[in-house]
Amino acid sequence: MVIATSPQPGPSPALLRYLRQGLGLSESALSLGLKQAQVEQAPLPVVLWRFGLISLDQLDQVLTWQDRQE
Repeated sequence: MVIATSPQPGPSPALLRYLRQGLGLSESALSLGLKQAQVEQAPLPVVLWRFGLISLDQLDQVLTWQDRQE
């Protein structure tokens, strides 16, 4: 379990869109990830990877995509 000491911001609509369209993540997988990320106060991409909902390669793609958005 990943637990942050400070509240994590919720995922942006752009990130959710990327996960759905870019990675083809299902709504049920996304819903599980969102709930668990909120419980753990952990970043959504890390939770998705830890639960096996995305691969390590896909996690790297998401993190690279996020870096380009900033």
